[in-house]
Amino acid sequence: MGPLPRSLELFYDVLSPYSWLSFEVLCRYQNIWNIKLQLRPSLIAGIMKDSGSMSAMRFLTALSLEHPEMLEKVSRELWMRVWSRDEDITEPQSILAAAEKAGMTIEQAQGILEKISTPKVRNQLKETTEAACRYGAFGLPITVAHVDGQTHMLFGSDRMELLAYLLGEKWMGPVPPAMNARL
Repeated sequence: MGPLPRSLELFYDVLSPYSWLSFEVLCRYQNIWNIKLQLRPSLIAGIMKDSGSMSAMRFLTALSLEHPEMLEKVSRELWMRVWSRDEDITEPQSILAAAEKAGMTIEQAQGILEKISTPKVRNQLKETTEAACRYGAFGLPITVAHVDGQTHMLFGSDRMELLAYLLGEKWMGPVPPAMNARL
């Protein structure tokens, strides 16, 4: 019997710049470390009781249900808007602009936006946030590693060296050599 599959869950909120750091590093390393990365949009307000990203996080939750292949790009664009360009991510037109810039058609994005207040989306975001709390979250990001039948919860974006150790992999810094060649 071969080694058990290794997977990581990244619980994040786009209002957390530290979540963004973990997001970018784990997206870069998912193929290098041969891991299955599951992106888990969460609501930091459900953990910290204060956030302004409810609409954006509901949009990402609906997106994960309808178009999971777009989740990475739209999440990144929302972070770019709020943390790099100081643009809004709470108003519907801002969310649509981010989705369109990430490569979605306006029709796709509008369809997702129309679902953000549905019970299905609201319940999914609540369930994901509660899952993060069950793992012991007290803020975001948390990364949950499932390795060799064990579960390890790591808080923060500065735990990548420890994560590499848990995975039996080499940590090569936030931008691995293969990425440096492309940048």
